[in-house]
Amino acid sequence: MAALFPISHVTTHPRASLRFFLTKQNRHVPIDDDKLPFTTDGDFLNFSCISQVLTRKMSNSVGQNLIQQHFLRPTVLEHQSKLKGSSGIPTNSLCATASLNQSLAQPRKFQFSTKFYGNGLSKRKQKLAMASPRAVTFIPQAVLAADPASENLGKFNIDGSIELQVDAIAHTSGSITQVNFRIMYTSDSLILHWGGIRGRNEKWVLPSHQPEGTKNYKNRALRTPFVKSGSSSYLKLEIVDPEIDAIEFLIFDEARNKWMKNNGQNFHVKLPHRKTLVSNISVPEDLVQIQAYLRWERKGKQMYSPEQEKEEYEAARAELLEEIARGASVDDIRSRMTKKGGQEKGGQESKKTAVNETNNKIPDDLVQIQAYIRWEKAGKPTYSPEQQLREFEEARKELQSEVEKGVSLDEIQKKINKGEIKTKVSKQLQNKRYFSPERIQRKQRDLMQLLNKHAVKSVAETQESISVETKPLTAVERFAKEKELDGSPVMNKKIFKFGEKELLVLVTKPAGKLNILLATDFEEPLTLHWALSEKGGQWLPPPPSVLPPGSVSLDKAAESKFSTSNSADLPKQVQCIEIEIEDGNFKGMPFVLLSGGNWIKDKGSDFYVEFSQRIKQVQKDAGDGKGTAKVLLDRIADLESEAQKSFMHRFNIASDLMDQAKNTGELGLAGILVWMRFMATRQLIWNKNYNVKPREISKAQDRLTDLLQSIYNSHPQHRELLRMIMSTVGRGGEGDVGQRIRDEILVIQRNNDCKGGMMEEWHQKLHNNTSPDDVVICQALMDYIKSDFDISVYWKTLNENGITKERLLSYDRAIHSEPSFRRDQKDGLLRDLGHYMRTLKAVHSGADLESAIANCMGYRAEGQGFMVGVQINPIPGLPSGFPELLRFVLEHVEDRNVEALLEGLLEARQELRPLLFKSSDRLKDLLFLDIALDSTVRTAIERGYEELNNATRPEKIMYFISLVLENLALSSDDNEDLVYCLKGWHHSINMCKSQNAHWALYAKSVLDRTRLALASKAELYQRILQPSADYLGSLLGVDQWAINIFTEEIIRAGSAATLSTLVNRLDPVLRETAHLGSWQVISPVEVVGYVDVVDELLSVQNKSYDRPTILVAKSVKGEEEIPDGAVAVLTPDMPDVLSHVSVRARNCKVCFATCFDPNILADLQAKKGKLLRLKPSSADVVYSEVKEGELADSSSSNLKGDVPSSITLVRKQFGGKYAISAEEFTPEMVGAKSRNISYLKGKVPSWVGIPTSVALPFGVFEKVLADKLNKEVDEKLQILKKKLEGDTGVLEEIRKTVLQLRAPPQLVQELKTKMQSSGMPWPGDEGEQRWEQAWTAIKKVWASKWNERAYFSTRKVKLDHDYLCMAVLVQEVINADYAFVIHTTNPSSGDSSEIYTEVVKGLGETLVGAYPGRALSFVCKKNNLNSPQVLGYPSKPIGLFIRRSIIFRSDSNGEDLEGYAGAGLYDSVPMDEEEKVVLDYSSDPLINDGKFQQEILSSIARAGHAIEELYGSPQDIEGVIREGKVYVVQTRPQM
Repeated sequence: MAALFPISHVTTHPRASLRFFLTKQNRHVPIDDDKLPFTTDGDFLNFSCISQVLTRKMSNSVGQNLIQQHFLRPTVLEHQSKLKGSSGIPTNSLCATASLNQSLAQPRKFQFSTKFYGNGLSKRKQKLAMASPRAVTFIPQAVLAADPASENLGKFNIDGSIELQVDAIAHTSGSITQVNFRIMYTSDSLILHWGGIRGRNEKWVLPSHQPEGTKNYKNRALRTPFVKSGSSSYLKLEIVDPEIDAIEFLIFDEARNKWMKNNGQNFHVKLPHRKTLVSNISVPEDLVQIQAYLRWERKGKQMYSPEQEKEEYEAARAELLEEIARGASVDDIRSRMTKKGGQEKGGQESKKTAVNETNNKIPDDLVQIQAYIRWEKAGKPTYSPEQQLREFEEARKELQSEVEKGVSLDEIQKKINKGEIKTKVSKQLQNKRYFSPERIQRKQRDLMQLLNKHAVKSVAETQESISVETKPLTAVERFAKEKELDGSPVMNKKIFKFGEKELLVLVTKPAGKLNILLATDFEEPLTLHWALSEKGGQWLPPPPSVLPPGSVSLDKAAESKFSTSNSADLPKQVQCIEIEIEDGNFKGMPFVLLSGGNWIKDKGSDFYVEFSQRIKQVQKDAGDGKGTAKVLLDRIADLESEAQKSFMHRFNIASDLMDQAKNTGELGLAGILVWMRFMATRQLIWNKNYNVKPREISKAQDRLTDLLQSIYNSHPQHRELLRMIMSTVGRGGEGDVGQRIRDEILVIQRNNDCKGGMMEEWHQKLHNNTSPDDVVICQALMDYIKSDFDISVYWKTLNENGITKERLLSYDRAIHSEPSFRRDQKDGLLRDLGHYMRTLKAVHSGADLESAIANCMGYRAEGQGFMVGVQINPIPGLPSGFPELLRFVLEHVEDRNVEALLEGLLEARQELRPLLFKSSDRLKDLLFLDIALDSTVRTAIERGYEELNNATRPEKIMYFISLVLENLALSSDDNEDLVYCLKGWHHSINMCKSQNAHWALYAKSVLDRTRLALASKAELYQRILQPSADYLGSLLGVDQWAINIFTEEIIRAGSAATLSTLVNRLDPVLRETAHLGSWQVISPVEVVGYVDVVDELLSVQNKSYDRPTILVAKSVKGEEEIPDGAVAVLTPDMPDVLSHVSVRARNCKVCFATCFDPNILADLQAKKGKLLRLKPSSADVVYSEVKEGELADSSSSNLKGDVPSSITLVRKQFGGKYAISAEEFTPEMVGAKSRNISYLKGKVPSWVGIPTSVALPFGVFEKVLADKLNKEVDEKLQILKKKLEGDTGVLEEIRKTVLQLRAPPQLVQELKTKMQSSGMPWPGDEGEQRWEQAWTAIKKVWASKWNERAYFSTRKVKLDHDYLCMAVLVQEVINADYAFVIHTTNPSSGDSSEIYTEVVKGLGETLVGAYPGRALSFVCKKNNLNSPQVLGYPSKPIGLFIRRSIIFRSDSNGEDLEGYAGAGLYDSVPMDEEEKVVLDYSSDPLINDGKFQQEILSSIARAGHAIEELYGSPQDIEGVIREGKVYVVQTRPQM
């Protein structure tokens, strides 16, 4: 019997491509083509000849006896049943049989059938797949071409001239199928547009395993480029997903815009059945894990979804099975992976080992636990895959050794498999993680790399550059303003625009009634067609009692005519109508207008006005908008009614305004932030009678965040504001992400049989308009299900996130019902809602960590039926190891002990940071990830407070502070101060660990500086944001409480508030350790007031005191308001530095301090009703009782005490010289400052430097003023001085007038001569401009006679201000490394045996001027001047430095009067402006070099002691250190 095969479509020459194989236990035996006796019978091949050759070949190969013992099995070659040929007509299949007897003479029968479809086989060499093995040994296989594992999937003829061939290779592992495409067509832009098919689902799935160069096309298909070679183009796909049954595709030539189809349809090729020739061989799971890890490393350590992880894991198994199929043993693979060398052992030894391992096999779970124990003992290092495997084998050896000693496996199991270790290991096994590190190893970085320094204009400078267009009020707006002045609460106010016409609706509530006023500037007569409603959409007829005169009642409405207003002050005529109704059940009023037979509507819909628009108290006056981008904010207010329609409208409007905001600068972006923040906190309406698709919201978000990303790139100085805006907006995304919100809820309902009730109401709400509330609702549902359906848990989650029952009912599609599910729905709902949460967060939650990570690492969400699929590709160019770092963060994000998590979060932010400074089309995804990491730090710290409570040593809190400070620095612009604080904390921790005696003292200074940095940041936010919040909030009718706390809430939402809490925790520890004082001063304001004692500040926050009151409150939590009339709040509580009440105190200039000493607090409480003066410093509060008469003069805080009335000033006269040298300094010519410095010259030790000095003596100012050059200035000054008697506001004008003085030539010449003869540089030698600078400085010194503080001080002590004369001491500026002030008697204790000194870095102005922070302070016993004792380290953030220059010092005749401390009231002015430098104390040798510190401080003390001995009385000395040398610049008697 011959087997006949159709060959008409096989080949032009039957011998050209047909080859046969025999298979013996997976070994192929080829039959040579030239030995194959082909015969043809029509179109059929006679197989009898093949049988003979097969028999002959087998006989030669394996022997006759084997042939007699085995069968030849039938082979079936199948093509897809659905595929049509190029003709489109299916062809029939034909089967024929041939037999072989059981012996050589009589071969046994077998069947060989083929099935051909369409044109069937290619004219070129093709590949037919091998069938799966059965219980036979020899398998004849006919294949086309040379690859025995290849199968043809189809050959197509396109357009009659283009041939396409598709074949496949199913790998022996059964997991990977390779699909090869070859098309006789060449183009550089040929693309395969394709997707996979699973089962009967016709929707394309997009495999995650894709060839290089593949692009995702709208999440609906993949596009992979062909490779051109000769006259053909080639492409190879690897299909890993075992559930993909077929491939559908089209071919597209992009350059020619040409699509190639299969007769107008998609090409469809069914993948071959996947075979497993090694199914009886298993691969150990630990090897699969390592292989998967190695694949992951090769692919750049991408972040995989759970589905992708599964695919990769199985692909790794398939690779190992392939290796085994090629002859490798498991031991070979293990040896390769662990990189073990050495020769193989001899046969007997190997056999013995094999027997041993067989008889004593250690279960993998025990080996895993033993390996975990070894890992813990080693300190939990991070192992490479190879190290992991070696550790695994070492653990196995240890257990094997135990077994060989006679210990049973049960005994081993009982010994190690218990308790916490078992739990930890089982968790790792479950997650397929081996030796996952519990702590990441942070990289060592230079903290200076964190530095951001951007020059941003001050608000004042910005304000000057903003042109404020003050638009006149329209007639309708003026009419509304008049009506609002009656004081009735405004419930709602809205102005509708109709081209140039306006319609005002104003709802007020006078005396329990509702008054609805409508006004318009329409000129034509108008009729109001109106009704009332108890809920949206209703038209209820108004009761007759509320109808205005002349109204007509209709069926479900009424009609009332407008009348002309009788106001004469309006620029044009206004028509109006008023309706008054009782405040009852009516919630709103629908209406339309009728004019000349035409209906006027609100953009096609009825007008509708709510009677209580979310019960907002609209402010009467929005103010002048000073300190804001007023024009932009006015525009926002105009557009708010449109923005209320939906998020889509709001985000699109914001996008349209971004150019204007960007061009306005910092205040413009601040305005956008305020607007978006009001939206995010639900102060603005989210959706109003407008149905919008989620994909449209998502698209609008995407547009806005793209613009924000662009500005972030181009305007680095505004990045902090832009980050805050982005955090309020949410990520948005491609339309398909948004569309899934709408689609996926339907799938959840269908899959879980929950189509009614609350789920249907939520579905309707989502269908109408999705919002961030949906994230909360989804979480509440999951919490409810997890709590075993406890409905109180559902409401708890909603309420904690600001969603009340009323809010659910307020949606356009209200949610009335509570959830109610069956227990059998639990698992499915939790699974599906968990997936749905990712979709919701992808759109609404930019700061959600899991969603942000997924967007950066890439993820895929499959479509189901009508629901679209989504694929987000990973961001290219992420740092090496970054996915591992993010995986670590996700694995530990809920850890109770948060230290390791914080380290991981910050390491991730540090790794991410360089990418945030580079332009990228995915930058916003990186930004949202960084925002999410930032936010997670804050929540982790709050969760970690318990960990800190249990800390036994303070360095734990210090370390946490350093981590949060690093986080704040990473999020801040102009973070130089924060970075230096961070360096200070690192230094503090090192000092603490090394048990340095001064560690607490130094840490306290860093803590104080950190507090100052936080306060500075809060003040910056207050200055930039609060004016915009006040102005825009008033325009939009935002609740007043929300406006008031706007800036505080911004601060509290960031790391600064968390840092403030940690600082507060550490402060008392440091105070106690360093033996410091009893106060924490939050707002240092000197006040006088009457003491009152209360239990809680909360209980009196609404009270108004009728006299200045110092409140001693036992409890202050931080949320309270400070009552009117309170000038100070003292408390034992520790509210945050950045709490509401703290910010309020600083803004309102109220003294606010915490007292840690219970005795001091008790003493203050005992003084209830008494009048006290509080004098706070940065670390102390001095209080004393005062008399009633001092209350009125309390503003003159500079006075040190009452001055006897006998103190008088003697008027000084011009001595005839404009300039004098130091030798000419006499009491008649200069003040004590100049005389003392002259006296020191030549009398102090030679190692103390005294700067060269000259002076402009007393009377020179008056002489210059009287010069004819300055006649006009003199006359103006006399007029102003007369005004001064009744109006002290002219002081500033007087100072400006003094600056107009011109220098007489004689003054210039004399000053030049004296300076040059004294060896001082003359400014004019550097040009006329330099002299003008010097002359301006001289005039500023003279003008300081009229400083406010100085003027009021002289008036207080009844000194004649006209008699005050000002000499000017001229000295060369010493560009100081340090400046100091010495009191040769300790002013705190009055101890004359010790010197007290304060030292600052740079010039001394930061010490004597109003610069925040503390100086380095020390005392030194006069009998032991070489042993200075440091009392406190510096916390001043700013140092002043200057080029070589001249300084002009005030030297009045009123500065050193006995009993009157006039020093410091007048100005010393350098010719050049000082440079402000943010100080880094961590590198300052005065702080961290003990020897240098001792030398410098001792030399200062010795200089002070020498000068005191010279004068014979306590001295107040100022000086500087330059390159180790001491210079004294002035001395005066210590007051």
